[in-house]
Formats: sequence, structure tokens, C-alpha cells
Amino acid sequence: MSKGLDHETLNENVKKVQYAVRGELYLRASELQKEGKKIIFTNVGNPHALGQKPLTFPRQVVALCQAPFLLDDPNVGLVFPADAIARAKHYLSLTSGGLGAYSDSRGLPGVRKEIAEFIERRDGYPSDPELIFLTDGASKGVMQILNSIIRGSRDGILVPVPQYPLYSAAISLYGGSLVPYYLEETANWGLDVKNLRQSVSQARSNGITPRAMVIINPGNPTGQCLSEANLKELLQFCYQENLVLMADEVYQQNIYQDERPFLSARKVLLDMGFPMSKEVQLVSFHTVSKGYWGECGQRGGYFEMTNIPPQTVDEIYKVASISLSPNVPGQIFLGLMVNPPKPGDISYLKFVQEGKAVLESLRRRAHIMTNGFNSCRNVVCNFTEGAMYSFPQIRLPPKAIEAAKKLGKVPDVFYCLKLLEATGISTVPGSGFGQKEGVFHLRTTILPAEEDMPAIMESFKKFNDEFMEQYEDYGGYSRM
Repeated sequence: MSKGLDHETLNENVKKVQYAVRGELYLRASELQKEGKKIIFTNVGNPHALGQKPLTFPRQVVALCQAPFLLDDPNVGLVFPADAIARAKHYLSLTSGGLGAYSDSRGLPGVRKEIAEFIERRDGYPSDPELIFLTDGASKGVMQILNSIIRGSRDGILVPVPQYPLYSAAISLYGGSLVPYYLEETANWGLDVKNLRQSVSQARSNGITPRAMVIINPGNPTGQCLSEANLKELLQFCYQENLVLMADEVYQQNIYQDERPFLSARKVLLDMGFPMSKEVQLVSFHTVSKGYWGECGQRGGYFEMTNIPPQTVDEIYKVASISLSPNVPGQIFLGLMVNPPKPGDISYLKFVQEGKAVLESLRRRAHIMTNGFNSCRNVVCNFTEGAMYSFPQIRLPPKAIEAAKKLGKVPDVFYCLKLLEATGISTVPGSGFGQKEGVFHLRTTILPAEEDMPAIMESFKKFNDEFMEQYEDYGGYSRM
């Protein structure tokens, strides 16, 4: 007799989930690492795992919150700056019993207030702390909202392709339908509203009801930054089609060019005025995992709701209550991210210097990586305008595609496995994010230490040239 957790009796939606960032390549990389091979894990945006140092001030504050007995030590002022001590006391006063006590299921009211003030400074419009929910990383918030929107297999979620596989995985888990809309690689991963209209029309003809649309700005894995004109078009489209807009804005600090600074979907929506500013339903997501903080392991995130009916907010609160409380240290990190040291504070200069050093180095690394890929045979790569990734197109020769098929592998998985075995560089094949038929990519982070980057790109170039030499019948491909 079969049991409830036998594989054949599991929830079919669980078995449908695919998550390439921790998929076949990652598992093989972990095996090779156990065998003693040096692996460079560029498969996931995990800055501290690749050597980024934590910012000093937030760690000082959280250290004091975690060990409040240090605040009673007469020598605490010799080890910790006065502003870190004051902030630790402030955050402890917001809790009902320190970091070991549950908070409200939406998060600590005092931290939500700090986030609302940050949003108002950023966008120029007031924000309501009651419409901000803190979550264990932005991913949990995305899953919460998708779970609220998806009623069954005929509900569709428009997702940009290439996409971050959180979306395809969560949509599968909740039994919905992913409706892809393709970004244009030749237009620097730009967005054409005609593609959106075609995607919606095709979905409806297949009996799917589009309910929401996801944007990732800056893009993951594609690294593009949406312009104000682009955002207006998207919001207009959501207004016309009655779609909830889910704005994944976790990389808003990670901008590596000056032409298109980050603009939040909320600011652009409210700038557009009535009726759209009161009609379009928007949920925006942010996190401490990215930016120059990179605190992935702390699991601190939030979402803010705009134009969502009060009864719906109550239902989302009810479901959040099942988990009792988001983790409290992650909430403190969020408070510190949105309310960092100010000019005149003891820790201000050091905090600014540390953050600036991280962002300037990431900008340089984005250039090193893009230029490195574009110097390789049959590889072409758009510049990483924002976020933490490069997404080069690999022009695989027919013989390589044939060799992959013989092994039962997707061609870009075959290429990435060969790259891993030869160099120790662990990437994610483009097929894990979605891509146009017959086109192949890989995603790598730009996070390896800056001093290691030239050697990594040289290692990639050597592998790629030898791979192309092995599988090409003739002198190369023309570029896009």
C-alpha cells in the first residue's frame, strides 16, 4: 500500500517545480567540490559567499541586539560606536522581548514605519506602514502574493523571458499557468508592448485568464534597467488589461550606468495621476540580500501594496499569520538598510565608504565581464546595466548541439557542464531562465572578487576557444 510521502503519491505540482539556479549544474559542482576541485560558484547572487565583506554598522547593531547583555557592559563604548549602541537600543525597544520574541505577522510596526519613510523619500509620495509586510526575503513575499492571485490552472501570470526561475517554480507549485513575454536581446533586452499584447491574446485563446504581470527591474538574469517611458507603457498596459503588477525591484541599488537611474514602478504610477494612480493594483518587492548589502543569509525582505482593497489586505494578513512572524534579525537589517547612518553620525563616513567601494567595484566587474565575453569566439553579451549578472549568448555549433542531444542534454546544459569540468566555473544554463527556440545562453554573477576576475575570464576564454575548435566544422559564426 502506498504512503502519503511516496514519490508516486506526492502532490503533482511539487513534482512539476523546476529551479535551475540549484539544479543539475549546481549538484555536479557540489560533487566536484567534495572530490577536491576548486569551484567558483557564480550560479547564484550570493555576494558574501564570493568574498564580499559585510557592512560594519549594520552588523554592529545586530550584534548588540543579539547579545543585549553587551549593552550593560561598562566597556561597550570602547568596542562599539555610540550611534550603533543607540540604534540597537532603539530596535530592542520596538520588540516585545528582544530578537527571540515573535513580532506581528506583518513585521515590527516600527520597522514598517522606517520603510514607509524610505519609500516616501525615494518616490515623493507618502507610504502607509499598514500596507507594508515584512517577509523572510523577497522570495517569500512573491510566493505569498502569487498564492493569493492564482485560483487554478486557468489563471495566467505574465512573466518576462528570460526570467528568474522563482516565478516559474512558484507558479507551478500553486497550479497556475506561466504566460511568457519575450525580452528583445538585440534591443538590449528591451520590452516591446506588442509582444505583451500577443502573449495576452494567445493566452486567452488557450482559455487562460491573465491575472498579473511580473517585471524585474533591474533585470535578472538580463541586467537591463527599465526607462520611465517603458514603465509608463507597462502600467498603461496593466490598466487596460486589469492586471496586477508585481514589481520585483530587489536590485534597485545595483545600477552600473548613468543614463537610466532606477525608478520605482510606484513613483511612475503615482506620477501618471488619476485614474491610473488610483486603479492599477501594484505590489512592489525589496530585500537586504542584494544591493551593496548582500545579506542573503539574513532573509530580510518586504512587499508594499498600492491600490489593493482593504479586504484583500486582511486576507493576506490572515495567511501571513499562519507563519506567526518573519524572522526578527532580518527585520532589523531591513530597518538599517532603509534608515542608514546620516551625515554627522559617527559611523556615517565609514558606512558610505564601504557601500561606495562595493558598488564601484561591481561597476568595474560588470565591464570586465562584458568585455571578456565579447572578446570570445561565438559569444555575444549585452552590458550589465544593473543587478548582479551577465547573460551572454553562446552561438553553439551544430556539432555541439548534436553531441548534446546524443547525451540527452539540452545544448546549453551540455556547454555549461563542460565549462564546469574544465574550469570549475559553476554557471546556470540559459534554458533554466527561458529563451527563444534555438538560442543558447548562460548566466553568471559578476560577484567573484575583482582581483580574480581577469583570471576567471581568461580561463573561460581558453575553454570556449577550445570548445569551439572541437565542435566547429568551419571558421566560426557571424555575430548577432
